[in-house]
Amino acid sequence: MRKKERYEKVIAWFQENVPVAETELHYNNPFELLISVILSAQCTDKRVNMITPPLFHDFPTPEALAASTPEVIFEYIRSVSYPNNKAKHLVGMAKMLVKDFNSEVPGTLEELVKLPGVGRKTANVIQSVVFNKAAMAVDTHVFRVSHRIGLVGANHTTPFSVEKELMKNIPEKLVPIAHHWLILHGRYVCQARTPKCDTCGLQMMCKYFQEAKIK
Repeated sequence: MRKKERYEKVIAWFQENVPVAETELHYNNPFELLISVILSAQCTDKRVNMITPPLFHDFPTPEALAASTPEVIFEYIRSVSYPNNKAKHLVGMAKMLVKDFNSEVPGTLEELVKLPGVGRKTANVIQSVVFNKAAMAVDTHVFRVSHRIGLVGANHTTPFSVEKELMKNIPEKLVPIAHHWLILHGRYVCQARTPKCDTCGLQMMCKYFQEAKIK
């Protein structure tokens, strides 16, 4: 199957079978989403959603969070991965929002990656979810699923390389939802250790499944 055909078939399947796909993080505004995405690094959305309600309640604004300390924030987020670093990042991020961005979450990659705790992947999530921009955040799920299906080749060995290849082949208007299609498919179907190939609707388009069937 040629690459163009594979992309067309995969996109068509998702459009028909997963017409609604969105982040599973709970948030009420861009500031809360930014906090959640920083906390979600190497941690499950489920865990993040469990701990954020008290945090959001007690620190509802960048000013409130900026006035706190990493030691205080640590007590709210101690059950996530790397809580020490993330507590420092959250307070630092809030201080920079207040000082440099008029307490508003910025909308460009260049501005977002200046914030403590925000790398390219986090910045792309914010751009995509908050601002509906054509930004593809490549996490472990997107990386794995893209390779398995055959949307990217084995030569694409970095998240940035995968991001560029996906952006090149997915229509711009579909990039925001495609990001969630791939994440959710990796989270619930194309899992790392035990992919549910037998019940996957992408069997006929999937390189991994076809190769496994030949073996």
